[in-house]
Amino acid sequence: FAQTPKTATAVVTGAATVADDNPTNTVELLTAGADGALVTRLTAMPRGTVTASSLVLFLQKSGQTTQRLLDSELMAAHTVAATTAIPETAFGNVSDSTPLRLEAGDKLFVGSQVALAAGIVFAAQWMDY
Repeated sequence: FAQTPKTATAVVTGAATVADDNPTNTVELLTAGADGALVTRLTAMPRGTVTASSLVLFLQKSGQTTQRLLDSELMAAHTVAATTAIPETAFGNVSDSTPLRLEAGDKLFVGSQVALAAGIVFAAQWMDY
């Protein structure tokens, strides 16, 4: 059974590539524990005004260096202002009802295919087994 709930965050600023197994400008979000992990929520929010952006999720298997494209979502364009809420983009394939199961030592990396100097904050809710 999954253990204590955890949260993780990462900020990306550069434009990630997705054409092969060696993407650039990705940031590690989390590493599964010794018995694997269960990810139940993955979201992203811009810290500045953003154009429509492809958000990407990569899986790096334990002991390997390649990152394989696992999922993607579209972040809508938004102008950040003091009088508006900053929208959250959720990865629809990761939820309490459809969790992402990771093997021991697996790592998740995140990125945006559009650079944003202010950064995009990714957040995960997860638990080690």
